[in-house]
Amino acid sequence: MSLILDEVSVQLAEKSFKFNLKADSGEVHAILGKSGSGKSTLLNLIGGFLKPSGGDISWHNQSIVSLPPDKRPVTTLFQSHNLFDHLSIKNNIALGVSPTMKLSPQDWNKIEQVLDDVGLPSRGDEKPGKLSGGEQQRVGLARCLLRKKPVMLLDEPYGALDETTRHDMLVLTKAVIDKHNLCVLMVTHNSDDADALEAIGHTIVDGVLN
Repeated sequence: MSLILDEVSVQLAEKSFKFNLKADSGEVHAILGKSGSGKSTLLNLIGGFLKPSGGDISWHNQSIVSLPPDKRPVTTLFQSHNLFDHLSIKNNIALGVSPTMKLSPQDWNKIEQVLDDVGLPSRGDEKPGKLSGGEQQRVGLARCLLRKKPVMLLDEPYGALDETTRHDMLVLTKAVIDKHNLCVLMVTHNSDDADALEAIGHTIVDGVLN
């Protein structure tokens, strides 16, 4: 299955952007570029937070350009993991799935499963304040997985982590991509992230925005 951007254009203040892209399931596209080159704009267009002035965005040969963000086959892992300190880890993940946190017993079991997938088994009742920065980012990744969206957007998710933790998260990200056969776009200003994923055995398709 493929994510395709076909002549997608948008005007923001004095800047005009146009994007063409084809990304398949199981691929990681590292989107590199200097500040202001359109990296976040690209993700916001795919996620549905910006409306293009022209062109089309499609997934599996179906246009998604008219769909609201929550109906798109897309989830985003941000650098800021947006966790609420007064909620348990399980409830933070549940909130990302349903604003009311009214989940079925099966859904709560799935939360336990994704916590295991990201290396945090039996930590669901703890508060985010007890977790390190890398562990909090794992919770953000678990929340993305629970949404079961085939396209994952990574918006500089590891920039605030130390070198060792960053490498561990990249290894975990590769495992998640492989297990779930995700189509991934990773925006970064640091080409080392793309190099690290490639070094641990993942094919990287680079795109540079000027």
